[in-house]
Amino acid sequence: MRRFISLVAAAVLFTAAAVWAAPDFDSMKVERYEPPKPAPAFELPDLQGKTQRLEDLKGKVVLLFFWATW
Repeated sequence: MRRFISLVAAAVLFTAAAVWAAPDFDSMKVERYEPPKPAPAFELPDLQGKTQRLEDLKGKVVLLFFWATW
């Protein structure tokens, strides 16, 4: 009985070690995450012609759409 308990404990530890092992990212061809970089300071006119600076919006959610026609 003691041997059976030892085998079960060993199987549980082996399984736990396999789950906790770090994944092999190189074999999965996963690219490393680069943390986002701050946007450069810039200013643009709004629809009323008033100049809006990005730094004035610090702490707020800003959604920018850049588009061009060519």
